[in-house]
Amino acid sequence: MRQTEIRERLTRAAARWQAQGGETAALRRELAERGQRPWAIVVACSDSRVIPEQIFDAGPGELFVIRVAGNVLDRHQLGSIEYAAAHLHTRLILLLGHTGCGAVSAALSGGGEGYIAYITDEILSAIGEERDPLRACEANVRRGLARLRADFAAHPEIPTAELELCGAIYDLADGSLRWLED
Repeated sequence: MRQTEIRERLTRAAARWQAQGGETAALRRELAERGQRPWAIVVACSDSRVIPEQIFDAGPGELFVIRVAGNVLDRHQLGSIEYAAAHLHTRLILLLGHTGCGAVSAALSGGGEGYIAYITDEILSAIGEERDPLRACEANVRRGLARLRADFAAHPEIPTAELELCGAIYDLADGSLRWLED
């Protein structure tokens, strides 16, 4: 598809969304006027096959989704999580890994070059010597959870005793979700 076709497709889709009336329009107005109150923060991979709003049957305003390749955490993601937890009062944080993750595969293949190396280096630090793709994905999620626990342990604005941190793996092939135990 050419770039002009893609832009036209995006423009038509946005116009259809705007033209929707009824409950959709009312919900958009309510969220614009009263703000958002998401019930979960989801840190997910940027993979276009992993769509948290669809996986969790959530509509606008229900999830605070942060997407980055390999669902890795840096100061930008931590700042977004901090905002949602401290200012939107969202109390559940889910780190969502998935099968067939390209960022994990790139790390397992020796890392990446350019800006991708920032992601693969973080994943390599998380997985250590692990070379099984699924276990590497799980280790990456667990490392993110450990970082969140450490970084938010004494946060002045977030009542960490009220915060639930959890990890899960989404299976691309069958659509299932498997919760990771600590």
